Amino acid sequence: MAVTKWKSALLHTGLIAGFLLSIFPFYWLAVMSTRTTPEIYSYPPKLWFGTQLFDNISRVIANIDFFGAFMNTLFVASTCTVLVLFFDSLAGITFAKYHFPGKKGLFVLLLATMMAPAQLSLVPSFVIMAKFGWVGTYKALIIPGMVNAFGIFWIKQYAEESIPSELLDAGRIDGCGFFRLYWNISLPILRPALSFLGAFTFIGVWNDYLWPLIILTDESKFTLQVALSSLNGIYTTDYSMVIAGTLLAVLPLILLFLFISKQFISDIAAGAVKS
Repeated sequence: MAVTKWKSALLHTGLIAGFLLSIFPFYWLAVMSTRTTPEIYSYPPKLWFGTQLFDNISRVIANIDFFGAFMNTLFVASTCTVLVLFFDSLAGITFAKYHFPGKKGLFVLLLATMMAPAQLSLVPSFVIMAKFGWVGTYKALIIPGMVNAFGIFWIKQYAEESIPSELLDAGRIDGCGFFRLYWNISLPILRPALSFLGAFTFIGVWNDYLWPLIILTDESKFTLQVALSSLNGIYTTDYSMVIAGTLLAVLPLILLFLFISKQFISDIAAGAVKS
């Protein structure tokens, strides 16, 4: 009995320590956004909140079109997420539950694309976008990102284990076509996987910096990360302003996590009970 209590105490201690280590960078970001740049460099460091938050935020808004960049990023991230969920789920279910010539070879090729660094495709991708006349437009951000290999792999692996083939066969006997099976049978079962993939995709597109920096030429179309990068001066940088802008950019992702976490956990629990 005593050993069990000790194990439980150690487990909870480890969980609490892990939680504190995970949350500290966000706490530190919030604290530094309320300080001036000299206070950020001061030693010992200031561990409590200051009084400069609204002043720092006002300077961010004065130096860049923050709300315009915010809406641009929200549009691009939301559109990419919806498209990725649709196309990746279609492809993942097809790889998991349907048989067609060349299936294994195509899947191996798909996995191979995941092993290549994304930076290798920057120049070819830019040349292709230039040929299409998409440089400086949102099409260059959305269309190349509307399908990704990881999402297809993730949905395939999940669908293989969670969607019974007998359930699909029963649907076919009842006269369901491919899209009816997809929409009414497969998608409800895939909700936990889609929740994760949606959050993963949205956060990735929201934080993307390099590709928007290369492809966007009109300042009015800049995404949030590109706009925030312009706060860095050539010779000096006001870090209190930069950190305040970073805090504003991170807040929507925190709210997104709080919004989907309860649903995600309940979906996982429901799937475990059903299985």
